[in-house]
Formats: sequence, C-alpha cells, structure tokens
Amino acid sequence: MISQISQQPLAARVAEELLGRIRAGEWPLGHRLPGETTLAAQLGVGRSSLREAIRELAGKGVLTSRQGAGVFVTALDVEQGLEDVVRDAEVTAVIEARIAVETEAAHLAATRRTAADIRLLRKTLEVREASRDSVEAYVDTDTEFHRAVIAAAHNPVLGELFDTFVPRIRQAMIAMLKAQPKPAATDPSGHGGLIEAIVARDADLARTLSRAHLTELLTNFTAR
Repeated sequence: MISQISQQPLAARVAEELLGRIRAGEWPLGHRLPGETTLAAQLGVGRSSLREAIRELAGKGVLTSRQGAGVFVTALDVEQGLEDVVRDAEVTAVIEARIAVETEAAHLAATRRTAADIRLLRKTLEVREASRDSVEAYVDTDTEFHRAVIAAAHNPVLGELFDTFVPRIRQAMIAMLKAQPKPAATDPSGHGGLIEAIVARDADLARTLSRAHLTELLTNFTAR
C-alpha cells in the first residue's frame, strides 16, 4: 500500500510505486499489469489516481494502454534526459563537461564574434567585477559572462548545453566561494584576457585561456 507520509501528489506516488515494482521485476517487459480494480485495491488508492499514474508512466514510455487488452510494460525504467543526468551527476563531472563545451565555444567565438558580442562581453565582465561584495551576485554575473562567450560562438546547441549545467553547479560554486576569502579585485582567472583573445580573433589562445580557467575551477573542487 502507498505510504501517506510523502508530500508528493498521490498519483506521482502511485507512479513511483509502479515503477519500483517494474524495476524489481514484478512485471517483466511485455507483461500485462493486473486489471485496474485489482491493482487499485493492491495499492490502496482510487482508480482515478491509478489511471493518472499509468498516464504518467505511459508518457515516459514505461507503460502502454491497449484498448480492450489492458496495460503493458514497454520499458523497464524511465529513460533519463540530459537535465536528469546533469542533476544527478557529481559537480566535478559537470565541470569536466563545461570544459569540453566552453573551450570549443571560446574557439568559435574568436572566429565568429560580432561587434555586438564584444560589447556584451565587456559589459558582463564589468558587471561581474562590480559584484564582488555578494557571493551569490558574483556567481550569477560570472555565469552571465560565460554565457556571453557561448553566445558569441553563435551555436544554439552549445548554449542549451551550458544552460543545462548552470542549476547543478550554481549552489556548489556559492558554497565554495563562501568558504574562501573574498575574490580579488583584479581578474586572476583571465576573463579579460579571454575577451582580448576573442577580439583579436586568436582562436587558439581563447581556447587555451578558457581551458586554464575551468581547469583551475575543477582543481579547486577536486581539492575540497
């Protein structure tokens, strides 16, 4: 029977219970679930909640309803999307992914940047440098700087990937910076140098500077 302790909506809890039973092998791939009345009684829930749970799992590809035949198992687990993978990943793994994405973005930015991109890069760096009194603001404005580099690459896929990483890493960066002294007033991480490499269309240098900064960030997290 479904526990009443969880604060999740009942249908979501029913879906979790069903998925747990499928994962445990109670209903193999291709197997027909018990009838609605029987299954609702087993779970201790109403038929409407059960139907909603089945619809949820059907939407995720785990179950399928066949008119006149019943509900069948079509997958043994929910396939994770990129956001799920990132949310569950270690912070260091996310930073490693950022290195792959952002170093290529910096390289592309140096070959594709426009005058508007350069203005945005300079503006976001200026705002970043003025936000050092608040760790949260500093992390957010630093994120905007890196997003501006990605934007200058003019590749929407890289932008989507970057935005997927941000929620997972934001709180970890805030916690790390709060445990350290206030960031220096200069730009030791080379953000200004990265802008100048992009302005000069020096793609190799832009890639090198981006990698150096993010590798330093990875080292800081690894050393914790």
